[in-house]
Amino acid sequence: MIEEGGKRGKTMAEKRQLFMEMRAQNFDVIRLSTYRTACKLRFVQKRCNLHLVDVWNMIEAFRDNGLNTLEHNTEINVSRLETIISSIYYQLNKRLPTTHHISVDLSISLLLNFMVAAYDSEGHGKLTVFSVKAMLATMCGGKIVDKLRYVFSQISDSNGMMTFSKFDQFLREVLKLPTAVFEGPSFGYTEHSLRTCFPQQKKITLNMFLDALMADPPPQCLVWLPLMHRLANVENVFHPVECSFCRSESMMGFRYRCQQCHNYQLCQDCFWRGHASGPHSNQHQMKEHSSWKSPAKKLSHAISKSLGCVPSREPPHPVFPEQPERPLDLAHIVPPRPIANNMNDTMVMSSGAPTPTKSLSQTLTVRQCPLNALNALNALNALNALNALNALNALNALNALNALNALNALNALNALNAR
Repeated sequence: MIEEGGKRGKTMAEKRQLFMEMRAQNFDVIRLSTYRTACKLRFVQKRCNLHLVDVWNMIEAFRDNGLNTLEHNTEINVSRLETIISSIYYQLNKRLPTTHHISVDLSISLLLNFMVAAYDSEGHGKLTVFSVKAMLATMCGGKIVDKLRYVFSQISDSNGMMTFSKFDQFLREVLKLPTAVFEGPSFGYTEHSLRTCFPQQKKITLNMFLDALMADPPPQCLVWLPLMHRLANVENVFHPVECSFCRSESMMGFRYRCQQCHNYQLCQDCFWRGHASGPHSNQHQMKEHSSWKSPAKKLSHAISKSLGCVPSREPPHPVFPEQPERPLDLAHIVPPRPIANNMNDTMVMSSGAPTPTKSLSQTLTVRQCPLNALNALNALNALNALNALNALNALNALNALNALNALNALNALNALNAR
């Protein structure tokens, strides 16, 4: 009885460990819910070492564990979820240098308990496949555009159009993350969440989906998502500027500049906590800066912009094809089996024992397509070799001409010196 009580107490302590560490960071003093939510989820991401797992590695882990073959509503138990998480972290350690290996057991325990707390609050011991995919694809590392492309692949039909019911299901799952870090009143799911993203019920392609979710500002219910990625990008950004409130000589992370007070700038800690001094007020509009430019660089940029030398701002994401890409059919390009050297062979290899071949004309008909592809490949290789030879000859001729010109110039110089 004592041992069982000790194990139960240890399990409860492990479940509470991540949340106790998060509370110790004192994120609740941040007055703006958007920054507060993003900071909490960024802490969970780093504490569970998910920031080290790129989204493409996460997608590969889904495929290796067979999640891509299951329906979204399929339920998996906690033991299988633990197996999936274990494979993710063990593969991560294989990619990392030995000096940067993570504690796999601790990472598994923290992430597993967080996912169960977020997606199995009623204690059924099961999670849906879509819950697992939505959570891990959102909280892993990588670019936000790549994550959203993967999400769109899960909620679109065969024609490349978004299915609104599946997107609504995605919102239900992804908005459980803010709720798990006690920010449900600000960013929990409501029946109006879908309309805030797409007010008009029309056909949504991938580019329209990315435009809506990566807009500035993004939809209100997901405003914390791009901010979490910006936080990751500015953690090591240095600003050699003094904070106008705490008088720190430099800043790390975000820098905030007042649009009304002259040269009034705050570090992210002071801005997040609502600190103000002098004529500045928290009601003033502040501009967020994620990089530092020296006055000389600003002047150079202004001059280049006035002369039209600065290129136009790049779009937030590349433009992708409207129709989903279809896999390349290699059936008529790659021969299904090795081609025999002798076309008059009387036996061909099959999956079973050798069987007599058909007539020569039938054999030629069957093998005509692979042979044509092989001949085309040989012709292409011969053309490439000829082009390379011509280029080499042209280069040799050019080198010889340059050497001759140099020799003539040297002879002329010697003759001039002799005079």
